[in-house]
Amino acid sequence: MLSLDSLVRMGRGRHVVRAPRRLLVPEGMTAPMGCDAVAVPAGLGPLVLPRLPRVGCVYADAAHWWWLVPSDSDYALEWPAPAQYAIGAVLPDAVSGAPRLPGLIHRPDGTLPYTPPIPLYLALCRLTGTTPTWSRPVTA
Repeated sequence: MLSLDSLVRMGRGRHVVRAPRRLLVPEGMTAPMGCDAVAVPAGLGPLVLPRLPRVGCVYADAAHWWWLVPSDSDYALEWPAPAQYAIGAVLPDAVSGAPRLPGLIHRPDGTLPYTPPIPLYLALCRLTGTTPTWSRPVTA
């Protein structure tokens, strides 16, 4: 017969806590404003690129394209679905369980890894048919 303490220890042993996986800023680049990421389904990625005046670091896997943006680029913005906002550029569990991190597919010239968030937000709104947050009517 197992004691309650043994059962609790066994239950805890089954849960493996993984360190969060995050997109890394490439060597030689700095992120003085912190770093978050915006992900879109892989099919949207190629449609977003030509709409941006400047493209920072972009990562991709089979399912998503990820853009590095300065921290807090979600402040007062509702990123349009199906975009996902990742604070700290930490990958969601579904992606972080993958064997490899998404690969870097675009590295900008210079030392800053950022895609400007407002043009990225507007491009995503346009492609998804979403009205930007600041353009929506205010209701009482």
